[in-house]
Amino acid sequence: MLVTYVFDHWFYCIILPLLFFLFSAGHAYRVNARLADDNPKKRYYSSLSIFLAPFTWPTFLFIYIFILIVKVLAYGLFLILFAIALIVVRKPFILKWLDEVFTSIGNKLLWANTFLIKMIFGK
Repeated sequence: MLVTYVFDHWFYCIILPLLFFLFSAGHAYRVNARLADDNPKKRYYSSLSIFLAPFTWPTFLFIYIFILIVKVLAYGLFLILFAIALIVVRKPFILKWLDEVFTSIGNKLLWANTFLIKMIFGK
């Protein structure tokens, strides 16, 4: 059914997105080319990359959707586990655990920074 829909509406499903992405890539290339050479936002893109845009956008779309699904599943899992932790364990173990983790990381950072300062400036 999807295939017949795409074949019936090929202009809206294929040609229009193709033209949109070609126009977007061309416009971005033109705007970037007009920037001054000493501008830190200027990038050096190949002009052929404009014509690759219609082929790469489906890949980026699938990657974005996959990452979105993973984020949603991770957030849902966190909500479920957090609710179970609140019901089963009624002690503030999360706050104690976070205190230990933050203190451990902070001590390692302070030790490393003190070592660097002593190494650079001496005792």
